[in-house]
Amino acid sequence: MAFVPPDRNRLQKNYEKAFSAREHVLRDITGILETAVQPLSSRPTIKGRIKEFDSYYKKYLKLLKETPGIEPVITDLLALRIICPFLEDLSVVEKLIRGNFSVTELDRKGAHFSFKEFGYESIHLLIQIPLDLTAKWGHCGVEAMEIQVRTILQDAWAEVEHELVYKAEFTPFDDPLKRRLAAVNASLSLADSIFQEIRSYQRQLNREMGKRRDSFYRKIEDSTDGLLFEEEHKAETAVPMPLPEPNYQTTIDDLLLNALYAHNQNRFAEAIAFYSRILDMNPAFSIVSLIYKHRGMAYFAQSKYEEAIEDFTKSLEFDKTSYKSAYYRGVVRSVLQEYAGAVDDFTLSLEINPYQNFTLYRRGQAYYHLEDYPAALADCNASLALDPKFETAIRFRSLLLDKLKMRG
Repeated sequence: MAFVPPDRNRLQKNYEKAFSAREHVLRDITGILETAVQPLSSRPTIKGRIKEFDSYYKKYLKLLKETPGIEPVITDLLALRIICPFLEDLSVVEKLIRGNFSVTELDRKGAHFSFKEFGYESIHLLIQIPLDLTAKWGHCGVEAMEIQVRTILQDAWAEVEHELVYKAEFTPFDDPLKRRLAAVNASLSLADSIFQEIRSYQRQLNREMGKRRDSFYRKIEDSTDGLLFEEEHKAETAVPMPLPEPNYQTTIDDLLLNALYAHNQNRFAEAIAFYSRILDMNPAFSIVSLIYKHRGMAYFAQSKYEEAIEDFTKSLEFDKTSYKSAYYRGVVRSVLQEYAGAVDDFTLSLEINPYQNFTLYRRGQAYYHLEDYPAALADCNASLALDPKFETAIRFRSLLLDKLKMRG
């Protein structure tokens, strides 16, 4: 049987005929995925491409050679690449793709490599092009498109490997050179794992800091707002939670996490001991300021107000931009009914960062107790300008208006 070469002109004509439809379909699918990943805290990057005709024709011939007599099906004529910052994002993005499209194939490339081998890792999904897009823009020459999901480092390796191995006419066969390539790939994989560990550790720290901050603010409200309103704030009864097994490693991160665990379980003496151990390690000034601030909050929770003021003062000495330390010191002075000193602290905090509705509200409280009702009303109005739904400030404003009317 005589060899019949493929008609390049016919293929190019069909390719060009559907090009506009491919552009529109790729744009719409990209938009769907950009919307889907919008809520993720670490936003992936999405890149789309349409295979150029020369590359399409080269692959067409390659597939035809591998399966003679069978019309080649090229599934990556349209392709998207989703590049994620962290390993944990890969499974999330894969789930989002499955939730928005019909996935017909899944290939986890690189998963089979041993530690002695090199090759890029990537998740490749083949999705069906939605029928509504085909109806809207016309048939784009293919029924499916490929989506690749990788981390930033996996993508970097894939790009380099593509140039060194896939596109090159000569690839390295020498064992030492292959081992060096494998070492580079292993280093990138290790870096991905380390980045993920750091990310998970940060999330754990932030979660514990959030809990600690919430309990601190509740004590502030219980200690100050009850002096203004007849209805006292009732603190919720905390359900004791088991304290995780402490990690007695000597790194600052481990000690801080132990301190936060103890702090959030109202084990303030234990938390203060951990904070003090960190300070004994002579860390950088920025860390010293942070730890003094946390320890001051623990002292405040124990109603050890003088110790709390001392720690917040030291926090400010090591970081003069720590507006929260100035604010917290003002809160403690308000609890001690040292309202003139509280006004000074709140003013300092607002000089560092003027956009704090809570600090404006607390300074207004202090002015109220000093019977400077016009100044209190000005601060209350400024607080509400920043947050019109701040309910406690709304109540405070009504109280101030009543006071001013009585004086009038």
